[in-house]
Amino acid sequence: MQQFRVSLSVLTMGLMAAGLTAPAFAETLKKPALDQLAAAWQGGKPAASFNAFLAQAEKANPELKPAVAAYRKKAPLAGDDLTNIARLLGLYNRLHNQKAVIASLGTMVALPTARNVQIPPHENPTIIDFGKLVEKMAKDFGLAYRNVDNRIFEVSLKGKGSEEFGILTHSDVVPAVLSEWVLDDGTKLDPFTLKRVGDRLYGRGTIDDKGSIAAVLYAMKTVKESGLPIQRTMRLMIETTEETGGDAMEYYRGKTKLPEYNIVLDSGYPAVVAEKGAGSLSVFFPAEKTDGTVTAITDMGAAAAVNAISQTATATLKGGDLAAALAKLEAAKPAFLQKYEPQGKFAIAVTRGADSVDIKVTGTSAHGSEPQNGVNPLPRLGLFLQESGIALADNQFLKAIKYIDALYGTGYLGEKMGVGYKDDFMGPLTFSPNLIRTGADGRLVMAVNTRMPRGRTPDELKAQVEAKINEWAAANKAKVEIKYDQGNWMARDPSGQWLSTLLNIYGDTTGLEAKPVSAAGATTAKQMPNAISFGPGMPGKKYTGHNAKEYKEVPDLEADLQMFTEMLVRIGNLQQMQ
Repeated sequence: MQQFRVSLSVLTMGLMAAGLTAPAFAETLKKPALDQLAAAWQGGKPAASFNAFLAQAEKANPELKPAVAAYRKKAPLAGDDLTNIARLLGLYNRLHNQKAVIASLGTMVALPTARNVQIPPHENPTIIDFGKLVEKMAKDFGLAYRNVDNRIFEVSLKGKGSEEFGILTHSDVVPAVLSEWVLDDGTKLDPFTLKRVGDRLYGRGTIDDKGSIAAVLYAMKTVKESGLPIQRTMRLMIETTEETGGDAMEYYRGKTKLPEYNIVLDSGYPAVVAEKGAGSLSVFFPAEKTDGTVTAITDMGAAAAVNAISQTATATLKGGDLAAALAKLEAAKPAFLQKYEPQGKFAIAVTRGADSVDIKVTGTSAHGSEPQNGVNPLPRLGLFLQESGIALADNQFLKAIKYIDALYGTGYLGEKMGVGYKDDFMGPLTFSPNLIRTGADGRLVMAVNTRMPRGRTPDELKAQVEAKINEWAAANKAKVEIKYDQGNWMARDPSGQWLSTLLNIYGDTTGLEAKPVSAAGATTAKQMPNAISFGPGMPGKKYTGHNAKEYKEVPDLEADLQMFTEMLVRIGNLQQMQ
């Protein structure tokens, strides 16, 4: 999942023309009034219940008395009264349950739900344990629970009618490189132990996507306890394979009828209506032996997953005159850093082992969909090895770094390959060479994360890219195998009250501009009918999912709690979606 870019385009203007900007609700509570109520709560004795909180709210704002009176009488609520009660319930949830949500998030983070290639996800004990955790929370909260063969965990807040609204998120995470989880002050973090530092909650999955799961479960709990009626059932679907292709959702689609309308809590605010197509481009190099008389690269490593830009990339040199190699590397560092640091700050460390020289390049980690927010250490490592002046043996590692330099370099827009293009709303094509490692079969794999906007089809892009790689391989006498899986882009054009309601919730809660946006990241929204994304990434902030030291900010988690609660009530009671 995945961060977004705000851009005005033909699509956005079309949505705005359809009435899909945040409407002006003159009589509803907005950010200044909500902030005042929050400050009053935090400065005084906390309310023990929603009713007590409403008493505080109507005392602070007498205009709320009719809405509060109607709620207490269990009279039907509509219009501004429904909006205000839903908004107050969201604020109450945010203030009342914050500590409990953080505690639940900590329990979720402690379950390392990254995919284990040796066992199917639905047989993975950690995934099964996550389902049991969700089941216990659902039952404790008075919500319906259904386990669909350990692929999807369902939690439902039942409505009066037969219609359902879908809410999709995911429990699986990308792997973590333990050595990269170190704060600037030297504090070492465990990716699977939640650690609060100031307003940051560090841990793998805190923002992608376990924070959303914890927040929406407490939102459902709060709505259930409030007694506010909802007309349509709100079905939460927790996917277990989103980070590795979404095969659990494909299985689920064959077993269960999907809701006609859906939102995904795995991208960004205000509301994401278009996504690039995510792809993985892997090139395999067969192992080649060297005789040890010439210094050779014998190992390389970067990234635990192709959809993550790692913080570090490493290489090991053996054979030949290692003392001379070490001297050349050290001598080459200053000029190399000066030459390439204008593209992004990074560091190089060269150390001598018993029978090796080890090189580590440290850059800045980022989500694979946002290479512009990182400094990728892998291409810089390859360039450094080539430009240092060391004569390196011609093996699979040398061929791989020459391939990276020739077709990607330190850029990420497909410019060196000659395939770059962009869409005015969705942004540019990105190609990020992230992962390198030796597989169990001895072959070296070099994997690139691709993000494709509209303007081409997956087959068109694949044909262009594979032709360029084969051309390079022939010119460099390199035997390669290409595996390229390219997903398609998505651009939705929804219209009607459900999207305008989401935009209104976001705009009034945050005080920020509320317009439909596009995302570089890819979610399972593509697999759902009438699906758009609503959170959790905040505009203007770096999305830390897939990053080393992933974190969720506490104020943003509180905003999720508040907005998800209001969303359940208001979407649950819309007379019509379109």
